[in-house]
Amino acid sequence: MQRDIATPIRTKEILNKYGFSFKKSLGQNFLIDSNILKKITEAAGLTKEIGAIEIGPGIGALTEHLARTSGKVAAFEIDNRLLPILKDTLSPYSNVTIYHQDILKADLKPIIADQFQDMKDIMVVANLPYYVTTPIIMKLLEDHLPIKGIVVMLQKEVADRIAANPGTKNYGSLSIAIQFYTVPETVMIVPKTVFMPQPNVDSAVIRLTKREQPAVHVKDEHFFFEIVRKSFAQRRKTILNNLVNGLDKGRERKDEIIVALEECDIDPARRGETLTIQEFGKLSDTLLPLFQ
Repeated sequence: MQRDIATPIRTKEILNKYGFSFKKSLGQNFLIDSNILKKITEAAGLTKEIGAIEIGPGIGALTEHLARTSGKVAAFEIDNRLLPILKDTLSPYSNVTIYHQDILKADLKPIIADQFQDMKDIMVVANLPYYVTTPIIMKLLEDHLPIKGIVVMLQKEVADRIAANPGTKNYGSLSIAIQFYTVPETVMIVPKTVFMPQPNVDSAVIRLTKREQPAVHVKDEHFFFEIVRKSFAQRRKTILNNLVNGLDKGRERKDEIIVALEECDIDPARRGETLTIQEFGKLSDTLLPLFQ
């Protein structure tokens, strides 16, 4: 077996060989600890019957671990300077396909149909650039892809917000958006010392297991998320204040909003951060006829 990419010496060798310099704008921080990569692949529960989608493979450190444990790997890399490096470092693995595409613009459904037709399940496994973590996760969930779950390394602070419970300071519209589609679980905290270059903050690995059905059944998903976003617009304000000021024609309909809140057994003086997903679901269904 070839030497692991994810060691300080091997990573430096590869970077020097290609004269590669990190681009801050792409949030490039390469992992240099094989044990952590092993734990990430274990958290994804990969087998030869499961395919893996990776985002931002870098020089292939995580990719090679995915290639060894999963049936097939489709990796999406936006930086064309990394393509020749990946071709070199991943040459021993015939089950890896690299796509030179921006994951946020990629149409994943045909790629999944083509790449993973003989796989039983698909997991997304990635060390995500901090600056696009949330849009990437939301795209993967909102596109309703046939994936089993997502295991990603991201900023610890974002992981805390994703897994937060109602009534806590980290709980917000991001918690609800992701918990609507998945069950989140923090797998481990990762110190900044295992990256090259070192980021300014610690990271966390989080596993998002996709729900068979959303956490709550709502009549209009788009409106549900609008109510959630508006309810957190100003955290210190009451839910009534936020809805009246945030919704189109909210001020004109203040009395009707109060009636809707009371109908749902929600005190208008509560703050958005105290409401459960189920309460938001009931509220959005009750308000829907007023704002359609």
